[in-house]
Amino acid sequence: MAKQFGLSNDSVVVVIGSGAGGGTLSNELAQQGIDVVCLEAGPRLEMSDIVNDFNEMFTKLSWLDKRVGSGALDPDLPLWVCKTVGGTTVHWAGAALRFQEHEWKARTTYGDIDGANLLDWPIEAREMERFYSLAEDKMGVTGRHGIPHLPGNNNYQVMELGAKRLGYTQVHTGNMAINSQARDGRPACQQIGFCMMGCAIGAKWSTMYTEIPKAEATGHFELRPESMVLKINHNAAGQVTGVVYADKDGNLHEQKARIVAVAGNSVETPRLLLNSESSQFPDGLANSSGQAGKNYMRHTTGAVYGIMPGPVHLDRGTQMAGIIMDESRHDPKRGFAAGYELETLPGFGLAGVATFMSPGGWGREYAQDLEMYRNTACMWIVGEDLPQEANGVTLHPTEKDQYGLAVPVVHFEDHANDIAMRNHAFKAGRAVYEAVGANKVYERMPFSSTHNLGTCRMSEKPEDGVCDSTGRAHDVPNLYISDGSQFTSGGAENPTLTIVALAIRQAETIAERMRKGES
Repeated sequence: MAKQFGLSNDSVVVVIGSGAGGGTLSNELAQQGIDVVCLEAGPRLEMSDIVNDFNEMFTKLSWLDKRVGSGALDPDLPLWVCKTVGGTTVHWAGAALRFQEHEWKARTTYGDIDGANLLDWPIEAREMERFYSLAEDKMGVTGRHGIPHLPGNNNYQVMELGAKRLGYTQVHTGNMAINSQARDGRPACQQIGFCMMGCAIGAKWSTMYTEIPKAEATGHFELRPESMVLKINHNAAGQVTGVVYADKDGNLHEQKARIVAVAGNSVETPRLLLNSESSQFPDGLANSSGQAGKNYMRHTTGAVYGIMPGPVHLDRGTQMAGIIMDESRHDPKRGFAAGYELETLPGFGLAGVATFMSPGGWGREYAQDLEMYRNTACMWIVGEDLPQEANGVTLHPTEKDQYGLAVPVVHFEDHANDIAMRNHAFKAGRAVYEAVGANKVYERMPFSSTHNLGTCRMSEKPEDGVCDSTGRAHDVPNLYISDGSQFTSGGAENPTLTIVALAIRQAETIAERMRKGES
């Protein structure tokens, strides 16, 4: 029987969220004998609930509570994240890439860029080596530690051929947290091709069926699904004392805590801090800097579709096992700072291609292009966007959700550097497909955001961010930020591996502080 802790037990660590950050942190702490209560807003799915159907799984997994997008974001679905046990690790594609050394020092490397709110991370790249290695071993990342790469599907082979004809050299099937051989009690990938809708066989790493069950087996962990945290409480000394949450029936409870770690994603984490305002923290909990909710990043993205001379069947095989890394360097001669990756992207079925290849596309010519669905190839742009103070999460002045809390408003506008990078990437992607004889190429602007970062960022100085180099809030000594919102800058790489590595590092820090009697 799963462990249960009393609501008045103030010795537990409360972790809010069960995704890459919260799920990993929970297990790492539980493995060290630390009692953890994990509150997850979404339901707990079983493996049998995962089906190979895009539409059904989108509805099952997605966070569809009201959010308002502004600026360049979709007003109704500004970002695509999950509301379920396992969080967005159920949906993610599995790309597990390390930051490059220069990306930890974005301000130093890129210099003073007008309109950008750049900082260096308060972490050295060399310190992260060990934690990256631990994360890769935990997740079974291919191409690392002797683990073979995954095979390349047709979509990859088209990209690889074009890339090599253009002289690119860093081209392979990626560092993927998807088993290329049986490992950790999970099977090897069977190339089913529905990675982003949940892996029905468990070959892809997800906290849903790795970290969470392992934590439960320790006897030091309790998971409470369908528990939406509404507020974090604190005492007169400015330390958090517990959290208020609503259960699935709407009943309110307060779980006491020794430490609270927030891993609700880059919208819900700052939203919770802002909703936890008090007379002592009038601008929101842990927000004396005014930076909570600001500096939102989502990566510079876009997609390139190529209609090829022969069949590709882009939806067959591991969806994102394919990457060109040559453009991820920092080379200002290209006309922009930082760099980007090019990664294979599936079509999400004929309906997905029809919807996304040219949004609003219509007429005979577009219909003829859709008839070439089997010949379509696709790649995704993933580049480092620059933090801007005006991009971020605020509370809607009037609109409330089902719990009576202000709905989050997520605002994003491209920086000029983002636009220059995307245009360069469009040309690069087009050249790759034209090098292998593409009949037509489509360029697609960003989808709803999936890499959501930076709204409670790390900073060396308290006035520049929300948390320190360990994720501990500058203002509140027993409050931690444990997800992608702690990112100081975004890098060009998919963020999940770094979130997991930081969670492992944070768990070591918390355990050591608890052993010393600190908060």
